[in-house]
Amino acid sequence: MEKAKIKASQLFVLVVLYEMGSAILVGMGAGAAQDAWISILLGMTAGVILFFVYYRLFKYYPDLPLTSYLQKIAGKWIGRFIGLLYIVYFIYGASRVLRDFGELLTTTIYSSTPLFVINTLMILTIIYAIHKGFEVIARVGEIYFAVIYMMAIGGFSLILFSGLIHFENLLPILENGWKPVIKTFLRETFTFPFGEMIVFTMLLPFLNDPKKVKMACIGGMLLSGINITITAVINIAALGTDLFVRSNFPLLTTIGKIQLANFIERLDVLFMLYLVIGGFFKITIYYYVAVAGAADIFNFKNQRKLGFPIGVLVLFSSVTIATSYAEHIKEGLDVVTIYLHWPFQIIIPCILLILAFFRNRKKKSSPS
Repeated sequence: MEKAKIKASQLFVLVVLYEMGSAILVGMGAGAAQDAWISILLGMTAGVILFFVYYRLFKYYPDLPLTSYLQKIAGKWIGRFIGLLYIVYFIYGASRVLRDFGELLTTTIYSSTPLFVINTLMILTIIYAIHKGFEVIARVGEIYFAVIYMMAIGGFSLILFSGLIHFENLLPILENGWKPVIKTFLRETFTFPFGEMIVFTMLLPFLNDPKKVKMACIGGMLLSGINITITAVINIAALGTDLFVRSNFPLLTTIGKIQLANFIERLDVLFMLYLVIGGFFKITIYYYVAVAGAADIFNFKNQRKLGFPIGVLVLFSSVTIATSYAEHIKEGLDVVTIYLHWPFQIIIPCILLILAFFRNRKKKSSPS
């Protein structure tokens, strides 16, 4: 793996950018209707609890990424096989986010441009970022973190001053009881985006002060979770429950409704700028851990050699995983959560932690 070192503040920024990435674009928690914000908060809480599993594994193996300590815990060959499955999972994750990015641009601004062209331009930019190294990605993240927050504050202020917010749209709370909220939490908000912190098991060894891992990651998860919750509340309050549930990109619809002083309108560009920045960082982190994991498992001394071939794989996967955006979303809800997110984010890490606990206890109890 690359010998990079980053600060705790840079890790915090990357967690926020990654978690918010595509989560703000789509109508998170829409299955719970006006109670979407409750299911998001539940997902954030469960995600923080799940992170302690990843953190404990990191404490056992502070200098190793996931693909390396898999081999320590499960044995060389089984560990490598599971590590290879994780690499495929990371590549698939990058492909799904790239598809989200491309679909939004082709359905809004670039309606005459093929999806493949949009995705190619994005992936070429990311290949260049991967080539420059993880430290450069982290430093760029610090710059764009400030840019995103300036846009967010400006955008939400304009939404408020435009008189779009009607908090009565959030009522009645729990109209249909807890069942739809819990169902949405289990199917969506637990694993996306909070369970996706699994990718940082590949990146935590890069932190120059391991003692600050917990503070940086949990702080980033809490801030991003609060931001996503606020976004959901504003979308529901501005659009109403029906339009929020039916819209593919609720925040874009909300921003499109801004009209202030008869000349401040058509501010979709704010949303598009966020889309490019958020999409870039989420895809880049997924993509980077796939490259780093492959280099680790196949013993590549220079992981940059894997950047281009894996990038091509991500690109072609993004345009072939579904024939339409509707199929892409349905696949994500009905297939990916159950058969990919739950095993790779929750089940396997919990089993690894149990095995690591017994392995390390045996080491401590054995005579020196």
